[in-house]
Amino acid sequence: MSVTIVRDLIIGQGTPKICVPIVGSTKQQIQREIGSIIEAKADLVEWRVDLYEHVASLENVQQMLSWMKEQLGNCPLVFTFRTVDEGGTTPINRDEYVGLLRCAVQSHMVDLVDVELFVGDETVKSIIEFAHEHGVKVIVSNHDFEKTPSKDELISRIRKMWQLGADLPKVAVMPQCREDVLTLLSATESVTREEAKSPIISMSMGRDGMISRLCGEFFGSSITFASSGKTSAPGQMDVSDVQTILSIIHEYKK
Repeated sequence: MSVTIVRDLIIGQGTPKICVPIVGSTKQQIQREIGSIIEAKADLVEWRVDLYEHVASLENVQQMLSWMKEQLGNCPLVFTFRTVDEGGTTPINRDEYVGLLRCAVQSHMVDLVDVELFVGDETVKSIIEFAHEHGVKVIVSNHDFEKTPSKDELISRIRKMWQLGADLPKVAVMPQCREDVLTLLSATESVTREEAKSPIISMSMGRDGMISRLCGEFFGSSITFASSGKTSAPGQMDVSDVQTILSIIHEYKK
């Protein structure tokens, strides 16, 4: 599998890297979360900016980004606005969405931005091109909180993300039964074994899908998401537990 390098972090090599989301709505909540995340030694951090109370103010967003990067040092920061269609909480139109992501890229305070696959091909391509011009990597994502698409459909979406220029394709789906978890894992294994144009991120959400967050080293998912307090998606485990489990799996996989 090829790797993606962000700062000193090599994604796609060794154990899956652990990303901890910041989900606070106020500056005070975010400050407390950052402290916990730094103490936990997460591999990278995602700011779920759609949860921030002042997300409509680009000035406030930039101020928070500046403070975050000062605190995080060399730890990579992912900038994510999750739309309402894919599990977010704050409505936004396309122009505002694009403007917010471009603002984050131009701030030089983020290392990766998340852009959702279904905001439109031209929008995705334009954001990727702009981000790459500024040295920022792009996660192209798709989240389905209702169901798990077929294996062929999951692979098709990942391929499309690559075609659009994604540095890291990401799919997160909801299982309706345990067989759905196997569908997600099988799609992940197939596409990483047969194509592997870059590392990918995949997960099955909820309690049934929890195992998919832990076995990426076997099936090909290069990043897993864990919590340091409040979760950002169903099935996230505490970061310290995930670190322990991934370390054990890696040791026995040798």
